[in-house]
Amino acid sequence: MGSDAIVFIIYLVALLSVGIFFSRKASQSVDSYLLGDRNIGPAVTALTMQSTSMSGYMFLGGPALAFQQGWYAIWYAIGDAGGGIVNLSVLGKRMRRMSEILGALSPIEYLEKRFESAAVSVVGSIISIIFLFAYVFAQFIASGKALEALTGLPYEWALVIGVSVIIAYTVVGGYLAVVWTDFFQGIVMVVGVLGILVMGLIHVGGLSGLNHALGQIDPSYLSIWGKDLEFYGQWGVIIGAVLIYSIGYMGLPHVVVRHMSMKSTKTVKTATLWTAIYNQLFAYAPYLLGFIGIILLPNLADPEMVIPTLAYTFFPGIFAAILLSAIMAAIMSTSDSILMQAGTILSRDVYQRFIDKKASQTKMVRVSRLSILLAGVIGVVVAINQPPSVFALVVFAFGTLGNSFLVPYVCSVYWKNANKIGVLCAMIGGGLTNILWTSFDWQSATAIHPFLGGLMVSILGMIVGNRFGSTPSKPIQKAFEDAKGPRTLPKNIEKNIARDIGPEARSIADFIGNNAPIKG
Repeated sequence: MGSDAIVFIIYLVALLSVGIFFSRKASQSVDSYLLGDRNIGPAVTALTMQSTSMSGYMFLGGPALAFQQGWYAIWYAIGDAGGGIVNLSVLGKRMRRMSEILGALSPIEYLEKRFESAAVSVVGSIISIIFLFAYVFAQFIASGKALEALTGLPYEWALVIGVSVIIAYTVVGGYLAVVWTDFFQGIVMVVGVLGILVMGLIHVGGLSGLNHALGQIDPSYLSIWGKDLEFYGQWGVIIGAVLIYSIGYMGLPHVVVRHMSMKSTKTVKTATLWTAIYNQLFAYAPYLLGFIGIILLPNLADPEMVIPTLAYTFFPGIFAAILLSAIMAAIMSTSDSILMQAGTILSRDVYQRFIDKKASQTKMVRVSRLSILLAGVIGVVVAINQPPSVFALVVFAFGTLGNSFLVPYVCSVYWKNANKIGVLCAMIGGGLTNILWTSFDWQSATAIHPFLGGLMVSILGMIVGNRFGSTPSKPIQKAFEDAKGPRTLPKNIEKNIARDIGPEARSIADFIGNNAPIKG
């Protein structure tokens, strides 16, 4: 057994230990199992949010895009670098307050209570379950492909081994196990990718050498319009490529739930700082390694194997071990969060909502665990039989979820009169548009990215549909106002008020100081 395999086994055992460590606390209540008692601090919030967002796609799909299209791929990296900051800044405080006021434990339950509609819950649950499954299939496939390439095991066995560990610690430890393993995996990811990037840049002579070599191979690799200028002048494609990862995270249920589990609204500020630093260190590196692959691996058959092949071809030893852990960290940190969320929706929004409304805390924790196990087993079966491209599946599932839920979540905290008809139109219209746009390749005909097409339809659906719904109830309007939090006046206004009432204040003080009798 090689040193890389030993390091990786130790890594897997450590993850399982985290799950066992939190198992007792997770069993105390549904709130503990599903949201960690809403007590997650800023550093853990930031890293679990980022490692969950940046999935196995960052080690397989992203570098493959860069390998095929050159510097065009950097549009996606720009979106990723800013996505977490936008997500926390826009939704963070208000969603944290609103979810607690409404007593919601899942993102779908939150939408149901905010918009006072069972239909919103049903439609939201169906969309979430289908596309969270698609998303987790992509992670499982990435897991199998990575372990197959790195260990030599058959794809099926590699997939089963990798996924079994993820399912085990998620089922046992619940949300706390997920966020703490994500925290450590986020660190492993950034250390791993930066270590390999430094070695890669040394091999190609730094950024200058990288660009010089790319230009020698094909000058269009250096263009922001893609190889052979495939997307020349197509600003609808470029804007969509940036938007999908800069604002799309606000529509992913397994990412949005991180707002709901924060310790307090004060967590947001520090978590945003952590996120900003982490993203700038991590987001660009996988794409740069894709560019390096064009130079060092010109005959590579599977572009999604750029990073694993680079590491094992040019950087043996400890770098291979770090790489193995980093790739699996990226895959696991996303897979566990999606499994957790799929299990939450199945147990909370389907089982308790429609089958057993009076289920006890103990029963709900048990149902949640069984739901996660079921979701994982189905994912493994499908991933073994139908392994499509990781890049295509991630972008498809990500885009559909983002187009379905981004507008509803943002409007839930920024539009007081947003109602259920508007939300239903936004969810169905946005999601369906992304599916059709991708399936029939309308991007080629319109020069507009599927995500941008779905976003426009979702916004339109929200505005038009809202005209046909009723105004939210008084309690919801009050919750909306309370979720804004305490408001402070700007300093210049406070200064003017103090100056205006100064004379009256001095007169009152003189009156009291002179003990003047009160008449009347």
